[in-house]
Amino acid sequence: MEVDDRDFLNTPPMKTVRFGGSVVATLAKYKQGDLQQYELLKRQLSDPDIKDGQIINWLQEFRSCVTLLSKDHEHLIHTILRLPWLGRSPAVIEEYLAFLGNLVSAQTVFLCACLKMVVSHFTPKRVKICEGGVDISDSDDDEDENLARNFAHCHQALQVIIRYVPSTSHFLVPILNENFPFVQKSTRTLECYVHNLLRVTVYIPTIQRDVLEIVIGKMLKLDVSAPRAAIEEAEERSMQHQSELTEEGLFDMDEDEPGDEGSRSGLTAHPVAEKLDTLMMVMMSYIREVCLPKGTLDVDRTKELFRDLLSIFDKLILPTHASCHVQYILFYLCSFRVALAEAFLEHLWKTFQSPSYAPVLRQAAAGYIGSLLARASFLPVVTVRACIDLLVQWIHGYIDSLDGGGRQACCDVTLHGPFYTACQAVFYALIFRHRSILEVNMKKGLAYLQGLNLERVVMCQLNPLNVCLPAVINLFAAFTRKYQVAFCYTVIEKNNRQMLPVVRSSSGGDSVATNTNPLDSFFPFDPYLLKRSSSVIQPLYQVWEEAEDSEEVVTQREKLRSVDEEDDFLNKETPHSDPRILGMTPGSYDRAFPCSPCSVGSPPVGFP
Repeated sequence: MEVDDRDFLNTPPMKTVRFGGSVVATLAKYKQGDLQQYELLKRQLSDPDIKDGQIINWLQEFRSCVTLLSKDHEHLIHTILRLPWLGRSPAVIEEYLAFLGNLVSAQTVFLCACLKMVVSHFTPKRVKICEGGVDISDSDDDEDENLARNFAHCHQALQVIIRYVPSTSHFLVPILNENFPFVQKSTRTLECYVHNLLRVTVYIPTIQRDVLEIVIGKMLKLDVSAPRAAIEEAEERSMQHQSELTEEGLFDMDEDEPGDEGSRSGLTAHPVAEKLDTLMMVMMSYIREVCLPKGTLDVDRTKELFRDLLSIFDKLILPTHASCHVQYILFYLCSFRVALAEAFLEHLWKTFQSPSYAPVLRQAAAGYIGSLLARASFLPVVTVRACIDLLVQWIHGYIDSLDGGGRQACCDVTLHGPFYTACQAVFYALIFRHRSILEVNMKKGLAYLQGLNLERVVMCQLNPLNVCLPAVINLFAAFTRKYQVAFCYTVIEKNNRQMLPVVRSSSGGDSVATNTNPLDSFFPFDPYLLKRSSSVIQPLYQVWEEAEDSEEVVTQREKLRSVDEEDDFLNKETPHSDPRILGMTPGSYDRAFPCSPCSVGSPPVGFP
């Protein structure tokens, strides 16, 4: 990849026809105030029809007098850096790379300008077509067959610069961030830029964390711009349109390759989701190549990548309540080895139980624990049980501390938010994994579930069944009744007869919230909706399996729900949180927690 060492100063220049004097003479006259030859030199360098031989001649002359160049020649240097060197002959590429190495080693003042020039070529060039003075087309040049080679030469250029200026990485990271294309740019532009940023980390591994933070930060902006409900709605419209075309004989669903779900709907119907989908594919391909370079796990590189992603998770992903898909980057990495998943769960557990973290972050951590236990099919039962044990022990300890105080506690989400999210995490995980626990050994499995003493949890004075999502509670109540682990329906009926939870208001006093989601519940690993990248996630994903007692769930739900107080969540409407409730996760948005019928692996209506 790197250019061979060569004597840059003593290589003789090639002769070619041109106007004006030598570069040395022109610089000397410029220093004396004579600008005529200097301006002529810049014009010749800016000639759009400049030939390869001319470029080589100029570059060799500049290399021979590079020590004469200074900050006073900034405009001239910028003209040289704008030379169309990519896509030229190998001789031009070689000479240009040699010039860059010579320039940054002799005049480091131009280091950032050189870096910006290289990074500016990390995206496809724009092609404009004009008719009658009007731009009728402005798109990426996807037809450029030299694009991959041009990108390779850009990375060669960076490696040459790094070889002569080892401190380059300190200046490169801000430039990579500043030049990141706007998220409104085309999918292809974003894809190429992210791919090239990640490629830089291969030969500058010291900036891996910084680059990943830049990329994931931009992906999160896309993620929160395409909420789950909007993606589902766009997908439904797309499927409806395809159905209409099929009926008219204009679209044949069977023409696609088997399993090619992305092509059936033109990738993802939602435009922002399509961009995110592509970037998720790039990220997961990068993770696979870093961790499995030859098909086997590279333990050291995987550990390093895991540490970097965990740091970014704490800084960016965990505090972002509205993300739907970016967190699956860690989900995918954890699937490579159970030890990684257990390390992630341990990290989340430490965050949750530490009082030094803000309550909203502790609640988010509990949500991640419950969602990962429920949805990660690669987690063995022993790991699931160990995590549930930790959560249940903490819950019982919390109840003990209240009972020991001798005070009457009430449903206060502000004071007891972590407790309720821990309870919901346990309920949610057991709904998905209780059968796998029982399948190993029914007798021992039942003994384990009974040993959790869930009856005490649901009957405690904090009344978690009155705060957790009704959809979770209904299914939890059904399975615990079936196996006689806990009897929730008495508590649920009592809650329905009484007023709903009283929670503290920021305006003072107490307020009553009807049909709300007081925990602002967040299930980070809800069904994955992005088409292309879902092919990577689905084999690792625990889909909802219809419970044998689902009829009982429906029956009990209808029995317990009054006509006047129908639950928005169970009717597939967005549960709007009361703005007066404190202890909500910041940055929340109106999100339809239940999945649409077309979502793969969705539980019965109303379940996240």
